[in-house]
Formats: sequence, C-alpha cells, structure tokens
Amino acid sequence: MPEQLSQETERARGALPFGPAEVTGPSMVPTLHHGDVLLVHWGARVRPGDVVVLRHPFQQDLLVVKRAAERRRGGWWVLGDNAFAGGDSTDYGVVPEELVLGKVRLRYRPRAGQRSPVTVVRWALSALRPVLADRSASRRLRAR
Repeated sequence: MPEQLSQETERARGALPFGPAEVTGPSMVPTLHHGDVLLVHWGARVRPGDVVVLRHPFQQDLLVVKRAAERRRGGWWVLGDNAFAGGDSTDYGVVPEELVLGKVRLRYRPRAGQRSPVTVVRWALSALRPVLADRSASRRLRAR
C-alpha cells in the first residue's frame, strides 16, 4: 500500500517552495509513521537516499512518499523503508523525473496522548527531526 499524503498537500504545493504534508499508511516505517507531518521542499534537487514526494505513476491524483534509491534511465527507482508494505518501484517500476515533486526536509510526530512524564519527555526529544538521506538505500536495492 503506498504511503498517501493529504489533499491539502497538493493545494499548498504551488504557492511556496516549502509546504506541509501529512502521512497516512505504513510504507515508510520506521522513518515515517501514520500521522506524521512533513515539511516538503518542492522542486528540490533529489539525490539517492533522499525521502521524496511523488505522484503515483498509475494514479496521478495520488501523492506518495518514498525513498529515492537510485537514478535509472527514465527516472528514479523508489522504495519504501518498510519492505513488507509494497507500493514502490518493485510494483510499478521506474518513476519518471517529472513525477518526483519534492524532497522531505523535516518530520514532526504529533503527540499521541502520553500521560506519564517519562513518555512526554521521550516524545519531546523525538517529535521534531530532520529527515536525512539514507546512503544505504542503493545497497538495500542490490540485496533484494
């Protein structure tokens, strides 16, 4: 199942170079979780290992978030960090360059009703994090 982004993402994309997107689905676990809010840099240069927002190749009204594993002839090979969720280039092949819309820069994990002081501190320390490129993505691709 592809990691879907909210409809507001598409409306916000045209106005500014940065915009929010909300994640739904499990395909990028453990990097991203359902309900995470992302800061997307629209039109940013993509490198292997970057987490990117793209249009689904077969359902172009659907925006998804995946990791750009490697550049291939015709576009990008993208993978979800959760190999068991599917919905990536192993299902639909190379994604054309024009369908890759932007790069994820930051992830905010909303608070999920924690009550104990320990869990509140853990959440506060992990709630806002940069989303960094995973340079091992191409090695994972060769291992499959």
